[in-house]
Amino acid sequence: MAKKLLKISVVYFMIGISFGLYMSVMHVFNMTTVHVHITLLGWMSLALVGLIYHHHPNLEKTILAKAHFWLHNIGLPVMMIAIALAILGVSDVYFPVATIGGVVTLIGIFCFGFNVLRNLDKHVS
Repeated sequence: MAKKLLKISVVYFMIGISFGLYMSVMHVFNMTTVHVHITLLGWMSLALVGLIYHHHPNLEKTILAKAHFWLHNIGLPVMMIAIALAILGVSDVYFPVATIGGVVTLIGIFCFGFNVLRNLDKHVS
């Protein structure tokens, strides 16, 4: 799980930084929210989780770790795409879709938090 998280975090990093460079070159900054969320929730958060799981392998073996991985990596893209479409004015329906993606991501992050709080002190068997 640690390696998967580190690899997917690098994908978010490449997307986030590419998106930021595009905004800079085009002088269009209305998508800053999307850029920041992809970079922080995708790259930084998932890289840190991957490193934590690498150093505490008992954490990555739990159902909470698997739930976090999937909820985070389903919710975040849904939220980012919906925010972008809402900002671009495609439809107001994308604001609640973004909220749903955010709630899914948040539930995943809470799974990670509960996993750490519950299992960090347990030893690998």
